[in-house]
Amino acid sequence: MTDRPASGPDRPASGPDRPASGPDPVPAVDSALTGDELNELFHASWPGHRDTDFAPVLARRLLHVTARRDGRLVGYVNVVGDGGAHAFLLDTTVHPDERRRGLGVALVRAAAEAARERGARWLHVDFEPHLTRFYEECGFRSTAAGLMRLDP
Repeated sequence: MTDRPASGPDRPASGPDRPASGPDPVPAVDSALTGDELNELFHASWPGHRDTDFAPVLARRLLHVTARRDGRLVGYVNVVGDGGAHAFLLDTTVHPDERRRGLGVALVRAAAEAARERGARWLHVDFEPHLTRFYEECGFRSTAAGLMRLDP
């Protein structure tokens, strides 16, 4: 579960549809990435996002997958690992202008393959119920899991 609002990579963009320009974004594993780019993407994608220092997040990751259109970051997913068989998918984000075109699924599948190549045997993800169909399309199956909130 996440504190993010009820939106996600499978939710249609709000506002007028804007045609995409340039070639379709292609997922790239561990491409150069800055916190400023992530904040810009998260501001566009997650209402109420506050600027975040992503340096610790990027330093502790197993890998990340990005996608760009005309040099602009339009997709991101982070994968962290336990150093063994388990990896965890976090922050799947697709810019609202790029949603409903398969980019989110492509990002998650690229992350799964890269995690497998780096030794993970299991990829975990937590998500809100409205994202079930999206994550099933990515190859996940629903399981029972526990969650404990640690902040007040």
